[in-house]
Amino acid sequence: MKMQLSEIARMTGAKNETEQWATVEVTSVAFDARELRPGALFVPLAGNRNGHDFINQARENGAVATLWASARDDQPTDFPVLLVKDPLAAYQQLAKRYLLKINPKVVAITGSNGKTTTKDMTAAVLGSQYNIHKTQANFNNEIGVPQTILSMEANTEILVIEMGMDRPGQLHALSEIAMPDVAAITMIGEAHIEFFKTRDKIADAKMEITDFLKEDGLLVYDGDEPLLNERVGDLERETFGSATTNTLYPIQVRAGETKTQFKLNAWPDVAFEIPMMGAYNVNNALAAILIGQHYHIKPEVMSKALANFEVTRNRTEWLVGTAGQRMLSDVYNSNPTAAIEVLRNFSHFETDGRRIAVLGDMLELGTASKKLHESLATVLDPAQIQEVYLFGTEIKPLFDKLATIYPAEQLHYFEKTQQPELITALAETIQPSDLVVLKASHGLHLEKVVAALTTEND
Repeated sequence: MKMQLSEIARMTGAKNETEQWATVEVTSVAFDARELRPGALFVPLAGNRNGHDFINQARENGAVATLWASARDDQPTDFPVLLVKDPLAAYQQLAKRYLLKINPKVVAITGSNGKTTTKDMTAAVLGSQYNIHKTQANFNNEIGVPQTILSMEANTEILVIEMGMDRPGQLHALSEIAMPDVAAITMIGEAHIEFFKTRDKIADAKMEITDFLKEDGLLVYDGDEPLLNERVGDLERETFGSATTNTLYPIQVRAGETKTQFKLNAWPDVAFEIPMMGAYNVNNALAAILIGQHYHIKPEVMSKALANFEVTRNRTEWLVGTAGQRMLSDVYNSNPTAAIEVLRNFSHFETDGRRIAVLGDMLELGTASKKLHESLATVLDPAQIQEVYLFGTEIKPLFDKLATIYPAEQLHYFEKTQQPELITALAETIQPSDLVVLKASHGLHLEKVVAALTTEND
């Protein structure tokens, strides 16, 4: 981006922009004083620490101006300041106005599982023909979505934006900022059920992504999900899934450890491949393909793009461990649907050694936590997964259930405070021929266990 401070003041309704600073050029926007680049507009947000307290650090790191809450009386007098009632609201307004200025097509993606993978696949497909910009890392909330918008280049033709949610109304607000041309819902699962209580209410909240869908916009969603079919009304839609009633469905799937091949009803002679394990990832690819088709990309071009798309780290990522073992890291997030699918696939991977599962808490499951953690026992069999290591608090009921299935020496439990002990136990038992999978919600920080057990730690 490149805008003068006077333009930003108009977009945000800010005060206190003086004539001497009107032509100050802003080339980026940042809310973290530690990571901003020279030329940035600093956005001080409330958090564990109030962002206003870091204005000096922001200036030292190259900020050229700042938003500032007008209720505060400690604003800098020797530095460009834009006074606003609420810096977060102004930041969101700036993103909305900047989006209108650049005017790309907007593809918004949400879902209980698979939204990041679908975002990456969609960006790869669309990037084969258009200038695209996509959500980086996990910038998918009321702070991250504006950051994604404000970091896009002026030549962006399609913005692929991931939207997360953990409460009612959040997707409504994000949809209002982004005003999507295409909205995609990957699936309705149990993620955040602690806050929503039922899958019906999760479906209601996911449908908020369409609240500001353009009048001629398209909804792409999992047509196998009755909760979504009941809610789409008269929206223009395309569906994917396994049922032949969907717009797009697979007619052949071959899943392997590092790639999955499939063919589709629409183009039975075109072979598709994704560099990921698991037939469950085919649905994510189908969503991306439907979006690509909407933007007139040929199936052969989409096939090539999907075969080479870059997977976000720690999502079913294969690594080599310090003992030479192969490790499947899927520790960015976890919910029962995703964990069961990963374990089901992992159980059938070939190995000369043992299959070892390292599983941590699945968070935000509320009163359903005990039952949903116990449900993982349906895909844990000592004949297929020989060793199970459980880590956390919420996962203890699974340990109790597995104690009736697994010999004591093959089942291990570590409390949340015992991550160092878990690392030590794994390092002592893993052999070069073993196959290891690690899966947990991000709050368990199993990525530290992954780092300790891989060659990246050397």
